[in-house]
Amino acid sequence: MGYRIVVAGATGNVGREVVNILAERDFPADEIAVLASSRSQGEMIDYGDTDRKLKVQNIEHFDPAGWDMAIFAIGSEATKVYAPKFAAAGCTVIDNSSLYRMDPDVPLIVPEVNAAAIDGYTARNIIANPNCSTAQLVVALKPLHDAARIKRVVVATYQSVSGAGKTGMDELFEQSRNIFVGDPAVAQKFTKQIAFNVIPHIDNFLDDGSTKEEWKMVVETKKILDPKIKLSATCVRVPVFVGHSEAVNIEFHDEISAEQAKDILREAPGIMLIDKHEDGGYITPIEAAGDDATYISRVREDPTVENGLSLWCVSDNLRKGAALNAVQIAELLGRRHLKKDTPALDVDLLEDDTTD
Repeated sequence: MGYRIVVAGATGNVGREVVNILAERDFPADEIAVLASSRSQGEMIDYGDTDRKLKVQNIEHFDPAGWDMAIFAIGSEATKVYAPKFAAAGCTVIDNSSLYRMDPDVPLIVPEVNAAAIDGYTARNIIANPNCSTAQLVVALKPLHDAARIKRVVVATYQSVSGAGKTGMDELFEQSRNIFVGDPAVAQKFTKQIAFNVIPHIDNFLDDGSTKEEWKMVVETKKILDPKIKLSATCVRVPVFVGHSEAVNIEFHDEISAEQAKDILREAPGIMLIDKHEDGGYITPIEAAGDDATYISRVREDPTVENGLSLWCVSDNLRKGAALNAVQIAELLGRRHLKKDTPALDVDLLEDDTTD
């Protein structure tokens, strides 16, 4: 007997990716319900590459009683309304929004990093998925932290426009096309032109001059990995459609060489090490798009600090940064707690497709 699983926000970028990944990974589901707002009710969604199609239902009229788990990709405002209702009905919510990430009663999970923390989900019957840039970072940091204890991290992100949802992707496409034909490149979604440009600003500014995106990386890394780690982040939007990249500098308490780090990363779950000291011997976002792995390249020692390393980290933000991680949480929840007889494994807030 398999699970009864809900995907809420199934018509957005992340929701559609969740549905595809459930099919790809042959998730043990007896029944799948796909939900959105009334605007999308009745739409048909492909179930991966199979011939199966799923009909979108209106979340307002959906009864979650009797369903095992629900993956939410509907944004914080809608999640605030529906997550407590689903959780109270006995349907465990796996939430992609930022709403519950720092709630002390809600575990914030990256399965390769802190799987045991999922045991705390019973307090609210809700599990949080981290920010996309945090997810790939902690996958890279975890095995190194276990080996040499991280003291401090300085990270600069290069985040694709898909992190801002479909409207962000549309704006990059439209601005690029307009520039080529001599029309104005008008900024609407972003604060400045994104085509052929970079913007050192993601989310709202805070009083200390950092942005909320940068704050998320700090507090989420501490919650997931270790509260003693010091972290400074600069988050930058770049004209890439899919895939976040990060330049990461790490200072350790204990000695660790670049070769030792590479050996550790080669064996770490969720990581692919591609690191050749030659032209093209590294991974870029376009190569990571559509893949599950967090790719690590350019691992080298930092001579400016004692026990320092620098590395390059790339991942598909729609997958490991959102949809894949949510499905992995669902698999983990099933294995550790639900334990059915299965193999291991914009205007419309309900279609919010951001990963940031």
